[in-house]
Amino acid sequence: MPDITVGEYLLRRLRELDIEHVFGVPGDYNLGFLDQVLDFPGLDWVGTCNELDAGYAADGYSRLRGAAAVVTTFGVGELSAVNAVAGSYAESVPVVAVTGMPATAVAAARTPVHHTLMDGEYDHFGRMFAEVTVARATLTTENAPAEIDRVLRALRRHRKPVHLNLPTDVVLARVPAPAAPLPAADTPTDPDLLRAFRSAAAHLLADARTVSVLAGHEADRHGLRGPLADLLDAAPVRAAVYSTGKGLVDEHTAAFAGVYTGEFSTKPARIAVEDTDCLILAGAPVTDTVTGGFSHHFPAGRTIDLRPHRATVGRAEFPGIIMADALRALTGLIREMHLPEPPGYGQPVNSSPQDETAQPTRGTATQTLTQDQLWAAVSDFLPKSSVLVAEQGTAFFGAQELPLPEDTRFIGQPMWGSIGYTLPATLGTQLAAPNRRSVLVIGDGSLQLTAQELGTLTRHSLSPVIIIINNDGYTVERAIHGATASYNDIAPWNYTALPAAFGGDDRCVTRRVTTPAELTDALSLATATPDRLVLIEAVLPRNDAPELLTALAGRFAEQNDYGA
Repeated sequence: MPDITVGEYLLRRLRELDIEHVFGVPGDYNLGFLDQVLDFPGLDWVGTCNELDAGYAADGYSRLRGAAAVVTTFGVGELSAVNAVAGSYAESVPVVAVTGMPATAVAAARTPVHHTLMDGEYDHFGRMFAEVTVARATLTTENAPAEIDRVLRALRRHRKPVHLNLPTDVVLARVPAPAAPLPAADTPTDPDLLRAFRSAAAHLLADARTVSVLAGHEADRHGLRGPLADLLDAAPVRAAVYSTGKGLVDEHTAAFAGVYTGEFSTKPARIAVEDTDCLILAGAPVTDTVTGGFSHHFPAGRTIDLRPHRATVGRAEFPGIIMADALRALTGLIREMHLPEPPGYGQPVNSSPQDETAQPTRGTATQTLTQDQLWAAVSDFLPKSSVLVAEQGTAFFGAQELPLPEDTRFIGQPMWGSIGYTLPATLGTQLAAPNRRSVLVIGDGSLQLTAQELGTLTRHSLSPVIIIINNDGYTVERAIHGATASYNDIAPWNYTALPAAFGGDDRCVTRRVTTPAELTDALSLATATPDRLVLIEAVLPRNDAPELLTALAGRFAEQNDYGA
């Protein structure tokens, strides 16, 4: 078996994870590894403007590809990326964070070199990463193959980030090439455990006349799109999704009941989740943003909760069961039940949680553009098989209510909620799925955190559609608290000038719109220019917000208890 370098060993393993792009920023402790990235067939280097953006881009890439990699330098670089890695951990996104670090002998001698804290300690930053990863290692010539494989197996099993320290001298050390591919993420569930689970589920389901599913982000990360579709094909089962699971279930099927957000849900979603004889939670952990500030009401004692590597049936717990195996077992049980169609099955899902009959108006050529008109236009525009990316804030809570076209993916970050995430994430989604056009909706305040990645998008000749909601500041924060406070104000930028300022030139099309008719024309132009980055600045009233956001903002204000 021929020897290869440690760097090449790691890159071979990354390619096994279907990674074709590596994001990051060069620094003197990772340059030797970056030489190998550039030379490795099937891999492209994507340099971003800073390490935080590189981590965000990797997160977006991983949500469509199943894994991603970000490379930074020691200390100053990796700490800039740790916020993005923490978000990936919170939202179960598999990202390999590789840190180029000083040579083994330098670290062993405790030499106070640059990018350290000058105290001779070289594991400060690794310990920080330990809090937001499921596995980590500092590679040596002796341990590199075993540790790389161990850490990447943890990434595949848990679908969360991992961290590797790669010293400058270890990159070129020679090790045996991999003898076999990385093993599968999970071994099959123990048959006795699966039988016990199936028996408990059969007992709970015995008297059920209605069964519903509520799916969340963990179902997506653990590859349950197919098993979920099989379950919904097996019987007339209603399916709702958290906002984190939007796009998991085909929204044009008879089963789809809408997005569940606790008491702020549409009537069909509330009925499906709260008024069923048995509720199956598929990778759907309870958090405040997805349950309307914990306003959810699940059927007491009549839930089957499927989580990665464990399940609960009523009060009975089954640690160690694989989620996909449990879902397939439930599909078999439900197929045998011959369930009748529940009330409302197959009826169109309404998008407004407050008024089930209201439809947003498209407006006139002179009318001031509103949130309702913006989202109606975006809904009309979205192409099939696209990727809708929605920034946290007004954009996310408007987008989560939109009906998705066939085979469309939805990307957001409602649990970690780091503003500015989605512009670099769109860099990742567009590279991960070049045949799907990414459509980003982002607020003006969020854009100002990461706007420089417009240059990276145009540098790589990418052509997403970017809709900037210009409502003069942090509207989501104003809705929660401080409606007139200066801390929610931002500088007024010339947004349509940004692509040219960042090197876009003739590769971009920009429009500033203030009326529904102008927005419609701009989106038509986006359809006609699929090979260009299209940036649309949509000017909206300062305090106009999606109805769902306004309702949730009040709940979050109560939860935060700001006092008088």
